[in-house]
Amino acid sequence: MEKFGKSQPVKRVEDVRFLTGQGRYIEDAAPADALRAWVLRSPVAHGVITALHTEDALEAEGVHAVITLAELEAAGISVSMDGTTVKNRDGTSGASPERPMLARNKVRYVGEPVAVVVAETLDQARDAGELIELEIDDLPVKLDLMPGGEPLHGSVPDNRAFDWGMGDEAATEKAFRTAAHTVALQVEDNRIMVSTMEPRGCFAEWQQGRLHFTFGGQGVWGMKSQLAAKLGLNEDDIRVTTPDVGGGFGMKAFAYPEYFAVAHAATVLSRPVFWMSDRSEAMLSDNGGRDLTSLAELAFDENLKITAYRVSTRCNLGAYNSHFGQPIQTQLFSRVLAGVYDIQTAWLQVEGIYTNTTQVDAYRGAGRPEAIYVLERVMDRAARELGVDPWELRRRNFIQSGAFPYDTVTGETYDVGDFNKVLSRAAQEADLAGFAARRAEDGKRGKLRGVGLCYYIESILGDPSEGAEVEFLEDGRVNIYVGTQSNGQGHETVYAQFLADQSGIPAEMIQVIQGDSDRIAQGGGTGGSRSVTTQANATLAAVETMIAAFTPFLAEEMGVEEEAVAFDGETFRAPGSNLTPTMLEAAEMARAHGRLDLQRHTARARLPGRSFPNGAHVAEVVIDPETGNSAVERYTVVDDFGNLINPVLAEGQVHGGVAQGLGQAMLERVVYDEDGQLLTASFMDYALPRASGVPMIGFTSEPVPSTQNPMGMKGCGEAGTVGALAAVANAVQDAVWDRGVRQVDMPFTPLRIWEVLRDVSAAAE
Repeated sequence: MEKFGKSQPVKRVEDVRFLTGQGRYIEDAAPADALRAWVLRSPVAHGVITALHTEDALEAEGVHAVITLAELEAAGISVSMDGTTVKNRDGTSGASPERPMLARNKVRYVGEPVAVVVAETLDQARDAGELIELEIDDLPVKLDLMPGGEPLHGSVPDNRAFDWGMGDEAATEKAFRTAAHTVALQVEDNRIMVSTMEPRGCFAEWQQGRLHFTFGGQGVWGMKSQLAAKLGLNEDDIRVTTPDVGGGFGMKAFAYPEYFAVAHAATVLSRPVFWMSDRSEAMLSDNGGRDLTSLAELAFDENLKITAYRVSTRCNLGAYNSHFGQPIQTQLFSRVLAGVYDIQTAWLQVEGIYTNTTQVDAYRGAGRPEAIYVLERVMDRAARELGVDPWELRRRNFIQSGAFPYDTVTGETYDVGDFNKVLSRAAQEADLAGFAARRAEDGKRGKLRGVGLCYYIESILGDPSEGAEVEFLEDGRVNIYVGTQSNGQGHETVYAQFLADQSGIPAEMIQVIQGDSDRIAQGGGTGGSRSVTTQANATLAAVETMIAAFTPFLAEEMGVEEEAVAFDGETFRAPGSNLTPTMLEAAEMARAHGRLDLQRHTARARLPGRSFPNGAHVAEVVIDPETGNSAVERYTVVDDFGNLINPVLAEGQVHGGVAQGLGQAMLERVVYDEDGQLLTASFMDYALPRASGVPMIGFTSEPVPSTQNPMGMKGCGEAGTVGALAAVANAVQDAVWDRGVRQVDMPFTPLRIWEVLRDVSAAAE
């Protein structure tokens, strides 16, 4: 049997359900008789709670409970949310202030949950919430990314969460002192909202003495462990499920305060309790992304080979530490600090700052854009300042194909790659040779055209282990139980297709089961582009387990020795026997003989190492200098994702990721006023990309199969945005460079472009 599948471009089977209104999301799955929860949130960014009286609300019509932190603590709940700390550069521990599930004595951002009202209807809960007496004495607001200011936490007087570093600082300093050329660029990475199609929501109920908790998330097992730990329950007494999820993007991987309050309410009221965020509430309370400022520096020798790379970053954590994992900026930078370039030494310093805003954890389904954006922006600046073609500068510094496996300066080992081949294909697909003519034609019309390149690399993250279980049903259908969780990526199609490719079971007979902690014993969830690679690896192991299990049984049925039985990917065969059963027929034969042990097959598998998808993004932007209006008119992607199970799904992932990147680059920006009030709290004020702003996106696969899994895959879920930000930014910079503009940051709104062009013109007069 071949190790890798047939890679056919199969259409997504789940789309029939979604596009005909048959999807089953949180609101569809909630019990009809569930009580409704409404969350009272802080109306101010910072202050001391001087009064919180709920008596009138408790007496309101339809109200069953008003939950505060005091009630949670009285019930014995461990009310402190988990928060991750990192070591500072000097070896001391980073800050670790408490994040209570509901506000304790103080509020630290607009939208922080203070109390939860539970009533028969949402309107009753909301009306009762208006009766809660909440008084807050305002404190000064902290919004800038510098240490100091009014402390958000008493234990952190300077608002510095951590001062973390990695790399060889001394060697990097020496390389810069002796460099023939150095280039520096400070870039802003604007804060964005996740803006999932379906906001967050959950419901909880007690069934047969067990807590059943359902939420729109990215994996059920972490939530199950959290519920057990916080509520003081045994994990065996908890079932966590996830129905269809309308987008996750990293943001829904976290446990949020509302979830625990809802679970507690269902426990004490013995009724199902349901909470669903509305859009503005989501904008106030969902974890955001980006919001960091970086100074990036490159050192070159006389041949323009990079000798060192140095980055100093300040990142906004919001009011609290990351809920799990390293604070996302440090994690992402550490993975791809050196990018695709042959850099000998590097140093990264990241300083995390607490501000009066929501947490900043999620990365919007974008993978590693923070690090790649900084590196590719300063590479582009270096090419301009050193007078070399940006494409040539990258080629000169690429890790060459003969150098793999390659150990990076940050401890990663890249297994394979051929960056020159991918870049050459990108130049061809983007018609780079025709760019000068297109620019000249636009110039005749008074327009500015620029081209931007980004060459990115990322790695799959998360647990390298995953499990798969295949179950043969009496009606001839097959279930495959998986430990990841689809948020719209097409898992139901790709997992069924891969199992079909490897086992010969028709894909239409296979049903993918996910998101149920009772039916699936263990799983790593979805995030970090891990899903398809780890799950396919587990499925491959499950198929091998099935073959090994069926072989002795079939050998007896065929009247041959076990060693004679082989599976060719479609049927079992053996010399001297005319029996050639398929996998489905083998299961049916076993069932007829009472061999129920052959109806379920389970395996776990672990990837030996991470794989590293990479690729080139080429954007062309046209700007009207009279109005500042700009448009991305051409966009080309050439990716090395290794082998693909389903090229159509991979291309769709890239299209979606690029659209996200265009949104941040051209439009999206979270804005707070001086009092910490969110000014972009609706889609009237927060601009998402529209279809008219997204060009046709060319996608070409140029695979170099990975050696770190038997399928040769590399992952692709987050690649689109990783390359999009810098490609568009470099294109804008290219368009305005000859006008004298040396710095422009996202988002490239008409006003911002018009202002920088005006300011340069005014300075030249």
